[in-house]
Amino acid sequence: MSAVPRSEKPTGRFRRMLDRLSTSQEELHSAELQQDAEAVGCTKICDCGDRQIVKVTGTLRTVTLRPRAGVPALEAELFDGSAALDVVWLGRRSIVGIEPGRKLIASGRISMSRGRRVLFNPKYELRPLGQE
Repeated sequence: MSAVPRSEKPTGRFRRMLDRLSTSQEELHSAELQQDAEAVGCTKICDCGDRQIVKVTGTLRTVTLRPRAGVPALEAELFDGSAALDVVWLGRRSIVGIEPGRKLIASGRISMSRGRRVLFNPKYELRPLGQE
């Protein structure tokens, strides 16, 4: 018997067709977040420009506490399915309800920092837990 290497994944025509039709879990989650943003009347993060006043919504991916020039700053990454946005609350160590996985609506003026969009001290509202 000769050892013929076989691929782990079947490579038949039917399998290739299914692979093309199926979407990843991340793509499905991104599509849901973008539909939610449109339903609430918010701007997509990917469409936000420098110094533009916007209202955005999404899910908080990370929340960290970092010092900025000796002042505490609560930093969070907001993702709406199209892009990510850094949200920074200067002078805050924590905010009740601001935690990874929570949905929120934030509004304010966008700043661009090294190609990343940043929103400093935005007005915000936490989305009700029933809508998550």
